[in-house]
Amino acid sequence: MKKRILFLCTGNSCRSQMGEAWTRAMKSDLYEAYSAGTIAKGLNPKMVQVMKEVGIDPAIHQTSKTLASVLAAGVQLDLVITVCGHAHETCPVFPGGRTRVVHVGFEDPPELEKGAATPEEALGHYRRVRDQIRDFVAGLPDSLPA
Repeated sequence: MKKRILFLCTGNSCRSQMGEAWTRAMKSDLYEAYSAGTIAKGLNPKMVQVMKEVGIDPAIHQTSKTLASVLAAGVQLDLVITVCGHAHETCPVFPGGRTRVVHVGFEDPPELEKGAATPEEALGHYRRVRDQIRDFVAGLPDSLPA
């Protein structure tokens, strides 16, 4: 039986969406992937652009959603990976001990792009984080912290 994995960040617009998309693309035999945010900001267009560069279009199967909406839909999670500090600090406790919560932080491309001198430099931040998340997902479950 596949484990249900959720990538959680603040806005569910970039990093958590990348985690879900990579897991769907590379680990769908092991995981049923979800993503959510503490709020839903919509899909970041630059995230979609850099994911399309590697042949994955998250906009086909994914929408921006909140953790509350995922839980209200009755999804029983096995693993929650917080990908930003705010989500980690505000992540709820899951009763019953079934859900493991781990933190694996990645830098925030939309925040990094504010300091970029050019549009290409801004996209470089998205690509670097995209590739870091890809490498983390490729290593699952061994890449999880102990």
